[in-house]
Amino acid sequence: MALAFPVTIHPSPALGAVIEERLADPGFGRYFTDHMALATWRKDTGWGEDSTGPYTSFAIDPAGAVLHYAQEVFEGLKAYRHADGSVWLFRPEMNARRLIRSAERLGLPTLPEEDFMTSVRNVVIADERWVPNGEGEMSLYLRPFMFADENFLGVRPAETVRYAVIASPVGPYFDGGVKPVDIWVTTTYSRAGTGGTGAAKCGGNYASSLIAQKEAYEHGCGQVLFTDATTHTWLEELGGMNIFLVTDDGRLLTPPTSGTILDGITRDSILTLAPELGLGAEVRPVALDARRERAVRQGRRGVRVRHGRGRHTDRPVPPRGDRPSVRHTTAGHLDHGDPQPSARHPVRARRRPVRLAPQGLLRPAPDPPPSWVSR
Repeated sequence: MALAFPVTIHPSPALGAVIEERLADPGFGRYFTDHMALATWRKDTGWGEDSTGPYTSFAIDPAGAVLHYAQEVFEGLKAYRHADGSVWLFRPEMNARRLIRSAERLGLPTLPEEDFMTSVRNVVIADERWVPNGEGEMSLYLRPFMFADENFLGVRPAETVRYAVIASPVGPYFDGGVKPVDIWVTTTYSRAGTGGTGAAKCGGNYASSLIAQKEAYEHGCGQVLFTDATTHTWLEELGGMNIFLVTDDGRLLTPPTSGTILDGITRDSILTLAPELGLGAEVRPVALDARRERAVRQGRRGVRVRHGRGRHTDRPVPPRGDRPSVRHTTAGHLDHGDPQPSARHPVRARRRPVRLAPQGLLRPAPDPPPSWVSR
């Protein structure tokens, strides 16, 4: 039986003035809305206890399994307000399907796509006041997640699991807004290996990337690029997004998602739209050394290599001060699948976006306006 996530309105929601103040400078993931969706899975009864109600805290016992074995997965997607005041989600069914794949890999129960859509829809409708006007990369970020919710120190899949959806108004992920970022290529640390959880969206993957991200910060870079764990010669993905390379002859290169790379929703969207931008998309392994050698051979100034590590670009580097070292190479956002509106490259998506109708139904728009894809 499908879950309904019935809505109970918060008895003391945030005042309009408070919301307005926070939407003026939301940052990323700093503020949270009034409501959240919840459901619980039990081994004997399956999914139930679903609701959408006031945002609240979890009480977790020190013996909580998730604290010890990190059995959890999550998703990330956004709701956008269009010029006519309507609110839209970008391909939410793709997030629902990816959450199913991640849950299967982590030994968690799968939440049906229909239930995922209902939970996300109800949170957005309950917190519609928190959806920004869409200017300056503004949106309402949605974080569905599930985790082991039982007190047990034995190593086995959890028999009680909690699912939740929270929301946060956000601006650009990077402090400087939408502009090229320096990328540090690490061959010291690996994000994932063959047979691991690289293709799942789970916290452990991000935790293991933090030390490499710290390494990038120490070298003045905003992101880290990982290579394959076996030979460190093939490009894989960044700490917070997939990667694309644009060549001078109009090709768009990106590594295949072969089990160690997260299958980004923005990635899929860019590959779909590439022909409309005059780019020939190629999904194939991309060698790190080939990128470096090509840049050196053509006399470009964007390569700095130190014992296998480096900062690399296929574009000339301007003088230090306002110098970005990588342009037009990254796709996606913090969660590999959160396209943001951009005034740079308006393109009409082939797949129809999903509109949140006033009565709370998710339905395709009869004549979808342009979708905006950046990075």
